[in-house]
Amino acid sequence: MRRGWEAEARNWAEFTRAAGRDVAHEQINLPALLRLLPGPAGLTLDLGCGEGRMGRVLLSLGHQVAGVDAAPTMVRLAVSHEVPEPAVLADAAALPFRDEAFGLVAAYMSLHDMDRMPEAVGEAARVLDHGGRLVMAIPHPVNSAGSFQARDADAPFAIAGSYLDAGPADTVIDRGGVQLTFHSEHRPLESYSRALEAAGLLIEAIREPKAPDGRWQRIPLSLQLRAVKP
Repeated sequence: MRRGWEAEARNWAEFTRAAGRDVAHEQINLPALLRLLPGPAGLTLDLGCGEGRMGRVLLSLGHQVAGVDAAPTMVRLAVSHEVPEPAVLADAAALPFRDEAFGLVAAYMSLHDMDRMPEAVGEAARVLDHGGRLVMAIPHPVNSAGSFQARDADAPFAIAGSYLDAGPADTVIDRGGVQLTFHSEHRPLESYSRALEAAGLLIEAIREPKAPDGRWQRIPLSLQLRAVKP
């Protein structure tokens, strides 16, 4: 997945930096995450920062942000934006930061794109200070396990294969003339819960935001979660 996202970095930046292309981000995913997000308290790590869109949101809210991504082009795009996000090139499963350096880790729509998700969650816990929080958003595991059978609002939704087995969940979209491949992996909810458990993080809140209209009012598009390091 790392190689896939490096190949898609410039397409991703073109897609995400144009208002109205990523409606799910603008209307559902980001608003839900912001409702779980603590205020600034020490340093904030933007885990899987991509081209920097979440980092720019965090900076606008007063957070002191450091981003990290495994794709070199993503990091260059983040630091060279007109609102630059400080970011480093590194594997989320081997973070180049000292223990307990951050008060908050934000993993916004990124953990499902990481080859070693449990190790990345473990590293997030390591760099969190005690009382610090991990706030994350992922495509809902029900969503990534299946698809609607048509585009109308009452179309049936079907699981393709097995919900319980992890597997590739690549998706190709074409919006506003930008074709983009999402390189992702479906994992059941238990995989994320076990990763948090192994890392010693305690779940405080889970949200399944509902779309304002259409078929995604029946199936959760994303899952938002906040966990604390005791």
